[in-house]
Amino acid sequence: MKNWFRRFMAGRYGFDQFSAFLSVCSLVCILLGTWFSAVLYWGGLALLAYCYYRTLSRNFYQRRAENSKYLFYRGKVTAWFGKYRMRFKQRKQYKYFRCPGCRQELRVPRGRGNIAITCPKCHTHFTKKS
Repeated sequence: MKNWFRRFMAGRYGFDQFSAFLSVCSLVCILLGTWFSAVLYWGGLALLAYCYYRTLSRNFYQRRAENSKYLFYRGKVTAWFGKYRMRFKQRKQYKYFRCPGCRQELRVPRGRGNIAITCPKCHTHFTKKS
């Protein structure tokens, strides 16, 4: 049986990060669809079918392009959450402001009173309370 499956999967794309994401999303949609809406249930089944289609596909280039696009967008989302997680961790030491000239985010230490801030990008001067 193991050799049969190995021969069957030879030349096929297989399971990657995007397929894992699709399978988890389909499971969540199917579970939520059983309690709330039939649309979610059928949408979850469609996602699961697409996941199997990707896994069994022989078109390596298309599947690899889809996976790289998914990884690109996942990286953007994780970077955005990572930035705000770091800001949350540093909320007691630093305060964040936006430059009124160029909208650059600036970090200044807390507890210094009214301070004059100079933007390093556009050299705009403004005063804020830290």
